[in-house]
Amino acid sequence: MSIDGIRRMRQSNYALPQSQKLVPVPVPVYARADQFVPPSQMESQDYQQANMPASDPNNDPSQELPPPPKRSFKQWLAARTKKQWIIFGTILVLLIGGGAAAFVMLGKEEPPKPTPKVVKSKPAPPPPTTEASYLTGVQVGFDVNKRPVTAVMIENSQDARPQSGLDAAGVVFEAVAEGGITRFLAIFQDSDPAYIGPVRSVRPYYLHWALGFDAAIAHAGGSAEALASIGPWGVKDLNHDSAHFYRISSRFAPHNLYTDITKLRDYAAQKGFGTSKYTGFLRRPEAPAKTPTARVISMNISSAAFNASFTYDPATNSYARSLAGSPHMVVDGAGVQTQLKPKVVVGLLMAQGNNGIYTTYASLGSGTAFVFQDGTVTEAVWNKPDRNTNITFTDKAGKPLKLVPGQTWITALGGPDRISWTP
Repeated sequence: MSIDGIRRMRQSNYALPQSQKLVPVPVPVYARADQFVPPSQMESQDYQQANMPASDPNNDPSQELPPPPKRSFKQWLAARTKKQWIIFGTILVLLIGGGAAAFVMLGKEEPPKPTPKVVKSKPAPPPPTTEASYLTGVQVGFDVNKRPVTAVMIENSQDARPQSGLDAAGVVFEAVAEGGITRFLAIFQDSDPAYIGPVRSVRPYYLHWALGFDAAIAHAGGSAEALASIGPWGVKDLNHDSAHFYRISSRFAPHNLYTDITKLRDYAAQKGFGTSKYTGFLRRPEAPAKTPTARVISMNISSAAFNASFTYDPATNSYARSLAGSPHMVVDGAGVQTQLKPKVVVGLLMAQGNNGIYTTYASLGSGTAFVFQDGTVTEAVWNKPDRNTNITFTDKAGKPLKLVPGQTWITALGGPDRISWTP
């Protein structure tokens, strides 16, 4: 590699003064390049003396060269070789690139970490506090279905009107008792009316309907056939007594015998009847028809004083009952009167006859039924194969027919000509 100072001198325009001339300095030559001299020989004094150049009087070590002149940075740059410029450029690129990368790495903010999505678990719904009543299908407390079912025979002679307690019954059966006079079997479980009456006598078909609900039945006597059947049929009998029934002074006997559900439940408990096991009607949610097809239902039960009708009320999706051409009213213990408005009305068609002075019905077996609910009518089939099985309803295809929740009013009719309706 060349000596940088000497090269600079050759490339520069620097000239020594005339008074100073460069004196060549002899460089000792120890051997020719093509002649190999062993190191031991080169170190010998004889060899060195023989090869030392003759002394030059001009070779005065005291005579030193003057220092080279200072150059500018621009001149220094101009003196760089191409190879040096490539090296410098490469180093510069690396420095700039590394610095930029370091700047980016150090100056760039760390991207925010995504906030973990908090999945809020839905709180568990509160446990239900009600369930559908076995009797009516309406929502009731869990204790209600554990109550015993209680049925009460209620009179419908003209001297017995207005009755009490019918509006609180979950199911009501209506049929002729004798002489064209109708009577009601009111069935209670959801409610606790304290004023029920007038209480009258029982008939065999009422016992059939009560047994289907495993109900204890309150009555004041009955036909000979009914009273003789109570024991053999295993009826939960609540025949009237002075401890659980009472007579009111505003009416005369026999239309003044009253009771209340609390007294009757105590009566049943004393007799050891316990709770009731039965299958209630199948129920479904209400679905009022936009265009009712059965607004007015007419039932020719026996005579003008006992014939009934029902008028559909879209506002309440119920049927306002009329008796003998007037609204059928009931009265509570405070004297407040209310019109009966069941949610479901059923006309049961079955053979009707007489046994002496008493009316009879073919209440076991099956037959045609007309079920009115939501402002419409469905022709159905009722089935009651035996005394202890509850009555059921199916459509004409044999599929179970479901009823809307609420009071169900069932009337026994002697033939298809005794019921009609208008849109």
